Amino acid sequence: MSSQLLQPEERSGVPPLGSAPGRGARGRRWALLAGALAASWVLPVVLDALNLDIVLIPVFVLGVASLLRVGGGLLDRLVIATFVLCGGLLAFGLVLSLWPWGMQPVPTSGVILSVLSIASWASGRAPRLPLRFRVSDLVILGTGAFVWHYIHHPLVGRSVIGRLPFALSIEDRIVHFSIFDAIHQFGGFLFFHQDAAKVLVPTPTEAVYPQGSHFLLAWFDIFVRSDTATGDPGTAYGRYYVYVLASFAILCALVVWGARWIGGPRLTGWRTAAVCTVVAGLTVASPLGAMVKTGFDSQIAGVMFLAVAIPLIVRPAMSWATYAAVSVAALITVAYTYNILAAFVGIALVIAAWVYRRRQARHRWVLYAIQAAGCAVALLPSVMSVMGTFDVEAQAQARGMLLPFDRSLTVGLALLIAVVFLVAGRRRTGVGMTLLGTVAGGALVLGVFGVWQMRTIGTLPYYFEKLATGGFVICLLGLGTVGTLLRPLGPWTTAFRKRWWVEGVASVAAFAAGLSLFAGIQWGVPSVNSGPTAWSASSLAEWSKEKGGNLAPYTTALATRDIARVEPGTPVVTLYSNDAYLNWKLSFFATTLVHRGGLAAKYPDLFNVYIGGAPVDKAQYENSLASLKKAIELMPAEDRKVSVLVADARTADDLRRDLGSLKDRTVTVLHTPIQG
Repeated sequence: MSSQLLQPEERSGVPPLGSAPGRGARGRRWALLAGALAASWVLPVVLDALNLDIVLIPVFVLGVASLLRVGGGLLDRLVIATFVLCGGLLAFGLVLSLWPWGMQPVPTSGVILSVLSIASWASGRAPRLPLRFRVSDLVILGTGAFVWHYIHHPLVGRSVIGRLPFALSIEDRIVHFSIFDAIHQFGGFLFFHQDAAKVLVPTPTEAVYPQGSHFLLAWFDIFVRSDTATGDPGTAYGRYYVYVLASFAILCALVVWGARWIGGPRLTGWRTAAVCTVVAGLTVASPLGAMVKTGFDSQIAGVMFLAVAIPLIVRPAMSWATYAAVSVAALITVAYTYNILAAFVGIALVIAAWVYRRRQARHRWVLYAIQAAGCAVALLPSVMSVMGTFDVEAQAQARGMLLPFDRSLTVGLALLIAVVFLVAGRRRTGVGMTLLGTVAGGALVLGVFGVWQMRTIGTLPYYFEKLATGGFVICLLGLGTVGTLLRPLGPWTTAFRKRWWVEGVASVAAFAAGLSLFAGIQWGVPSVNSGPTAWSASSLAEWSKEKGGNLAPYTTALATRDIARVEPGTPVVTLYSNDAYLNWKLSFFATTLVHRGGLAAKYPDLFNVYIGGAPVDKAQYENSLASLKKAIELMPAEDRKVSVLVADARTADDLRRDLGSLKDRTVTVLHTPIQG
């Protein structure tokens, strides 16, 4: 096994065993703790008064990073520190959901900084950061910047309202925003406020859907705005959408980082550039980019945390205490953001416990107890949903949009990992055994799940593909082991004192070759018959050409003009078109603008409402009217007032006449013409 795994903890500032600090030293230590605790509360109060709470987020990350002793470079330390911080925040979210201050910046910041101060004081560690920078960091950061350029390109030059058609490209994102908005309002997880949350989100979302990504984004948004309220709904939609895009760019960068971490310190020179670039090329050219278009916001976050969790478990080059914190963070972050992916984390932890059992022997039972407690916290939301009315079997068989993955790529990567493991001299490494065991265990879970789905419904639908996406990312991460088979440049290069030059040229060549072979980038070389390149057909490149469809006139009118005419908190129906699906989608969007997203469950009859955009014949009008009346009658009894926004003047007049007789309802029909 690798000699780098589970190194003893480094200490600084702690007296040797057997010695006792003098009375003066003890007094200074207590005074230092008191000062640190006081500063932990004064700083948030001052920054909150200046509306600069966002400054605290890098303070949190640097604080955690300075106490950890893991990772040889600054980027490694910051990634792991952010990962541990996110796990701690999600666990802390259970407390925030129940205490009276919710997610207010000052109390939450005070607690976080106090915990860091106590941890530093108790461990005796002086804050310290490694300032080492690796050239391959540029590939990792460059991958994130490259993806951000393409994923954010359609929004360049557009106002916040102008971005709404992209944010609403799929109705799933409306649900995600309603969760984000509700967490803002309740100050915590919705499964602790299920009855009240049903008004804000489509039921049973408040009880069964993973809310970790929405919680983290809401917490971040609160610090960005120095306010627990979302503010203007249209602007809040725009912010949320940008957060999702940034999360995807970070995901792609972290996949490259994870592959490098698994490769370890033996992965040096041009081999590091080759591995990082191959992984980057496969990642950016894969169908993962379609997760943005299909509204898989929670899955983006789940895969992002999976890309950090698996490498740290496979190659735990850290002390047992740090490994305990990392493994708990792995369980919580993945389970809270996209719970089915936590199966891979569980498999990896079990395999790692067996592979590294001798190294963990001294602290084994303490480590296992901490991991068991972390597992209990991680499973809490899922257990609460299963103990309710959630039908696990029906949900597992659900159908939905799928990512167009080619199975051959995943299978080929998995087989390549097996080949590396079988190469002489690498069969007994802890990294190799843990990685192979994780891939094999994941394949077994996928196989069993797939066989069950084929036997029950005869196909491999939605959630099988979700799991398969996680398996694909794990196989991408495993490419880090392949780089160790490549040979470093020979000693002949040093004879001419040109090793740095040759190594640099080889790294650049490996970078260019990786993007050409695996991302389809041709570096300006023309295609045959001037045809499109392979890169131009990728999900990411296609998304960068999006124009927002035909939603712009409707979303602009609704968000900037019409929603202000609706009484706050009351149900609203939008009939801007004779397209029933568009009417339903815009009505769903409108309900979230007035913080009533839960009404979407009452709107299925709008799929039969084909009026509003232009005059129609009598039969179509009467059929649509009947469905519209049914949708209004299904609304909660307390919602006596309903607003209907209609683009066509004649249809608006007819609806005022025909909806005025509804029992126990006051329907206000507003003429809201759409330009263009």
